[in-house]
Amino acid sequence: MLERGFERFLFACRWLLAPFYAALTLALVVLLVRLLIELGHVVTHTLESTESQTILGVLALVDLTFTASLLIIVIFSGYENFVSKFDHTDHKDWPTWMGTIDFSGLKLKLISSIVAISAIQLLKSFLDVKNYSDRDLSWLVGIHMVFVVSGLLMALTDRLSAGHHEK
Repeated sequence: MLERGFERFLFACRWLLAPFYAALTLALVVLLVRLLIELGHVVTHTLESTESQTILGVLALVDLTFTASLLIIVIFSGYENFVSKFDHTDHKDWPTWMGTIDFSGLKLKLISSIVAISAIQLLKSFLDVKNYSDRDLSWLVGIHMVFVVSGLLMALTDRLSAGHHEK
């Protein structure tokens, strides 16, 4: 009886995660504001900016978009995996991955998004190379490679684990 009550309590505690996901939706609003500010800057400086400056501005927009997409993946997948399932029956327009991504798939989506965001940051740095020291660029490349290798190792680990469970 005590054990069953404790298990129910622990299971109910998953709802403590719901405010975290709500906070992440507020972070989306913050990113939207940053996107609008950056877009305004790109548009108002279109005629006097160089090609490199325009590309940097567009890359900043892409970076914010990837980050917002990453948040969406975390919000929906995390909520479904740890708090409660969504009812997909009445929502034919929802993305196909919703309701099908497990924790392993979520990790791979997260690391691939992080690698993409890191690659954009690295590209922005190389396009504006005169404002970065060799040391800064080396650190950026090193950090990016850590993300890439981490992603590959996660994918390999998941693949080996899935193969082990199938036997």
